[in-house]
Amino acid sequence: MTLIVQKYGGSSVATPERISAVAERIAGARRDGGQIAVVVSAMGDTTDRLLALAGQVSETPAPRELDHLLSAGEHISSALLTMALQRLGVGACSLSGGQAGLRTTPSHGGARILDIDPARVRRELSDGRIVVVAGFQGVRPDTSDTTTLGRGGSDTTAVALAAALAAQRCEIYTDVDGVYTADPRIVPDARRIPAIGHPAMLELATAGAKVLMARCVECAHQHGVRLHVRSSYTDHPGTLVSAVPEDIMEQPAITGVAHDRSVVAVTLTDVPPAPTTTALVLRALAGTGVEVDMLTRTPSRTGSSTVDLTVVVPEPGLARALTALDVRRAEIGFARLSHDEGAGKVSVVGTGVRSDATVTATFLETLAAAGAGVRQLAVSELRLSALCDRARLDEAVRALHRAFGLHEPPRVVLPAGNRAGATA
Repeated sequence: MTLIVQKYGGSSVATPERISAVAERIAGARRDGGQIAVVVSAMGDTTDRLLALAGQVSETPAPRELDHLLSAGEHISSALLTMALQRLGVGACSLSGGQAGLRTTPSHGGARILDIDPARVRRELSDGRIVVVAGFQGVRPDTSDTTTLGRGGSDTTAVALAAALAAQRCEIYTDVDGVYTADPRIVPDARRIPAIGHPAMLELATAGAKVLMARCVECAHQHGVRLHVRSSYTDHPGTLVSAVPEDIMEQPAITGVAHDRSVVAVTLTDVPPAPTTTALVLRALAGTGVEVDMLTRTPSRTGSSTVDLTVVVPEPGLARALTALDVRRAEIGFARLSHDEGAGKVSVVGTGVRSDATVTATFLETLAAAGAGVRQLAVSELRLSALCDRARLDEAVRALHRAFGLHEPPRVVLPAGNRAGATA
């Protein structure tokens, strides 16, 4: 019997009317046969409102209590969606992350999933019920305290549950109808990508594409979960994200352009050149949970044997990063610590990034013509990223999209014999 995991984001369940519409969609999928497990986020801006409430009663709320508070948002949406399904005559039950068997590391606010015991979920599915699981949360196995998973937590919950249940696919429903070659709000002629591989999607997510979070795609790749990104507002076909070669007939040299305006470049000046010093910097940042995307070493001023080390971190983690580095100033041995908040990151992703030198040449020429002011460059197997002027970021995205011909008709197609894997 077909087993599908569906995930609905906060905008998809933001109001009672939207919850009823989602219930109708789920009930329709149920009538097509098979078993369905659903993961939901909190309604609309519920998490932000709960955070604001916490700030009104405490300047420094305890992480454990904050997790206990924030998990309430998903409890509410899962219970309401279950009620809406039951009103339609569909058997359903809601479960918290802990009741669904999701066990995590003890890091409150940014826990990672250790494992899932899906016995309770399987039992409810076998009894003919749709299971609605509260996303974004789990429990510490040592204390049974509630933990939250941080950004993209509900997507990660859905993928991990799909892996544990050996589901045929995991459908991610959101307010956009798939993955695009660039942000359609910036590039009007951006195209929907019918199918994309896990590695390219992971690079797009890491580079700033907001449709899927990197942790979710990473988990899907590790466990071979096929993702299907669709809109909860339409019946459009969406985007299939897969590691199955048959799902993707042809992968273009450049798949898409992504951007991120919420990054900051942090520079340590006059750092000893030994590789172990760079390792100390990375360990200091790792201890804060702040992700490091780009890292460059450049010679310091003329006549000096030291180097300047620049790392790019997410803007929300800047204060933690600066504090952690400053605490270890003597150990690392840098002279000065500074940061640049006027930068943005733009990237192109595709299989031809490293193998074709003309890609880098076109990338740099296009950014220069757009007046983007390239400050830093980083190349990986599938991604080419530049740190540039944040004020020129939109122009840079549009120029790169046009320069690499991404406005042209799609060249990625689903094989006719495998289209059934991408239908709801």
